[in-house]
Order: sequence, then structure tokens, then C-alpha cells
Amino acid sequence: MRYYLLAAAISAVVSFALSVLAWRLGTKYRLAPKIRERDVHTNPTPRLGGVAMFAGIVIALLAAWFVFPLISGVDYFRLVFAEPGHILAILGAAFIIVVIGVVDDLWDLDWMTKLAGQIIAAGLLAWQGVQLVSLPIGGITIGSSYMSLILTVFAVVLVMNAVNFIDGLDGLVAGVTIIANGVFFIYSFILSSSSGSEFEYFNLAALITAVLIGAAVGFLPLNWHPARLFMGDAGALLTGLLMATSAVSVTGAINPGATDKSTLLPVFIPILLPLAILIVPLLDFSLAVLRRVSAGKSPFSADRKHLHHRLLDMGHSHFHAVLIFYGWTAVVSVGCLLFFFLPPRWVVVFLIAGLVVCAAITLAPLSRRKRVEMAVQNAPSATAVTAGVEQYDPLDQAGRRASASPKPSRDDERIAVTALRNVTGPAPVLPETVTRSEAVPSEKQKPLTETERRA
Repeated sequence: MRYYLLAAAISAVVSFALSVLAWRLGTKYRLAPKIRERDVHTNPTPRLGGVAMFAGIVIALLAAWFVFPLISGVDYFRLVFAEPGHILAILGAAFIIVVIGVVDDLWDLDWMTKLAGQIIAAGLLAWQGVQLVSLPIGGITIGSSYMSLILTVFAVVLVMNAVNFIDGLDGLVAGVTIIANGVFFIYSFILSSSSGSEFEYFNLAALITAVLIGAAVGFLPLNWHPARLFMGDAGALLTGLLMATSAVSVTGAINPGATDKSTLLPVFIPILLPLAILIVPLLDFSLAVLRRVSAGKSPFSADRKHLHHRLLDMGHSHFHAVLIFYGWTAVVSVGCLLFFFLPPRWVVVFLIAGLVVCAAITLAPLSRRKRVEMAVQNAPSATAVTAGVEQYDPLDQAGRRASASPKPSRDDERIAVTALRNVTGPAPVLPETVTRSEAVPSEKQKPLTETERRA
């Protein structure tokens, strides 16, 4: 375990140091692209974090390959590096993805070029043997080598794009990566100690997961809201590539019959857990593809209707939206892992309770918004104008003009209700020429006198 932690620590330190360097260079030389319509940030921000993450991962893997045997005197990862082709294919595929991502972040490539690069990177992995050979469902084996290659390429490209699609909020992908891969690392570590010779203690899936966690931990401080550095397409696609690679490695290498479990569900964990840790990215990806195809657009065309955009539009703050994604990811992935430790009925109870809590928190702004709207709608229109809260009534003309304004938050609800309560007595009938700024007195503006009103 300590050598996994050491590899993760090296990746984190290198990733953090180079993230700081990338932020400073990007700011100095203005390497931040222009803000797009779908972006939620307001200041141009460099997107070179993926390069720093890639460097941290490469250095950590090379340290495990060449330095760790000198430190310990024992080559613990000898089976991982016994086939150098696998490691070189992973590094080569990662390099291709990072180059494509950086070019896209700086000059905005078309979707066909990016997809072609992703297929080449995934094909390199499958060609060098990092591919699905069997499915962990009753020992089903993929009979055709061509079918194995096609399924591997499809799975890797799918996961890369799914992760890239949710990269729209500060700290979102990095945090989800830490949570999901933390659970996956525990899972692969448990299997390594229970599957005997079929899954050695030091394995490729666990090592990739450890260095990816380290890279995300090192990058997150500069990506936390408000972010000073983005991972960009380079970092998001790299994260998806390595998550898919570790899942393919562990899924294809394990025979569920060797895990010696007495229940049925643990046998399906090798295929359930990779899906569980990617539940949020895959859901967002599926909805985006359906939405765009039904509208006659390319499934890779950009829009502002991703799940994180919808959470913001519902009224969640940036920070709350990110935490909601963390919560959904943690509940589903931890729930699947608990099948290893608890009876199924208790795991089901945990999953139901966790999903109910997450759903309640996710939908909370809708009830808050409804309370604000009802309070304003039930008040006389002149009273709402005098209180300055008429923009929260979606049924009148003022509300329709303000439909593009931010959705009401908890503070807005308190202000609106308090303002309505403070307005006592019949509201004055305002002339048509009096603007709203004149109708709502402020500290710097006194009410109109009778002489001024007549004039």
C-alpha cells in the first residue's frame, strides 16, 4: 500500500508544481482562450492544467518503474512492467490525447478531428493488448479478437467524452475523479488480496488509479472555485482515458468465480462498479447525445444544457452544484462497493437513503423558487413594485422581462418576503412616467415632493 501512496504523492506534487507554473505562464502570455457563450466563468482562464496532470502521471509511473526497485531493493511492480508494451501504449495514448486537447483548448478543433484522435489513442491501447478479453458475468469470453478491439475502443472513447462533457464547473471533474477512483482503488486493492495468482497484489489498474488520484489532488487547489486554472479538454480527456484503461484492465483480468463470494451480486461488481463511478458523466453524456440528435445536430456540438448548467439554472450556487455532483458520485460508487462488506439488504437501504437525500438537495431550489413566486403573486401588483420584488412574478410582464435574471436564492427569498411584509397600507398609484428607480426610494434618493410630482 505504501508504494501506491508514494506513487500518488509523487504525481500530486509534480502536478501541483507544474499547475502553478502553467497558471503563471498562461497568465503572463495570455494563453487563455476567449469566453464562450456556454461558459459559466466570466474571466478568461488558462486551460493548461491537463499538461501538468499528464507530467505528474508520467513521472510517477517512471518512478514506480525505475526508482522504486532501488529504494526498496525489491521490484514490487515487476509484473506490471513485465510487459512494457502495455505501459508504453498507455503513455503513448495519453500523449496523443493531451496534444489534441491542448490544440483544441487553444484553437478550437472541429469535433471530427477530436473524435479521430480519440479513436487512434484508444486503438493504440487495444492494439498493444490493453483490451477487454472477457466480461465478468459468468466468465463470458469475447470470442473474436476484432470484437474485443472494437468493444475496447468504443468503451474508451465513450468514457473520455462522458468525462469531458461534465467539465463545466470549477473543481467538478477533479473532485469526481478523486471520489470515483478512490472507491475503484479500494475495490481493486481488495481483489488483489483475495484472488490469488489471477490478480497480483501490485497490478496495473491500481497503479493507474493511484497516480490519477494524485494528479487530480495536485491540480484541484488551482481549480477550486474561483478557478485560476482549468484542466481543459487535455485534462478531461486524459482523465477519462485513464479511468477507462483501469476499468478495462481490472474487468478483463478477473474471473469472478475466483473471488470466493457466497452471494450473486459481488460477482457482478467488476462490471457494476466501473459504471457506478461513471454514473454522472455517462448520464450527462447520454442526455446530451439524445438532445442534440433529436434536434438534428451533431452529438458533439456544444450547448448550455448539461446537467451542471441545469443545476445553476435551478438556482444552485456554483459551490452547491459541485457538491451535488460529488454526492451523487459518492452514494452510487460507495453503495456498489459496500456489497463486499455488508448484506445486500443493508446496501439497498444505504443506496435508497442516499439517493433520496441527494434528490431532495438537488430539487430544493424548485420549492424555494415556488415560495418566492407565490408570495409575490399573492401580493397586489403595486405593492410588489413598491417593494422592488416584481421581477419574481413570472406571470406578469415585468417577470417575463426579467426571465433572464438569476434565479432566486435563499437570500432572495428572505429579501422578497421581508420586503412585502414591510410594505403596509395601500400602495400609491404611480404615474406612467415614473420609472421603477423613482418608485423605489433608496438611501441616496428622497421621495418626490408634491411640487415635484405635479411638475
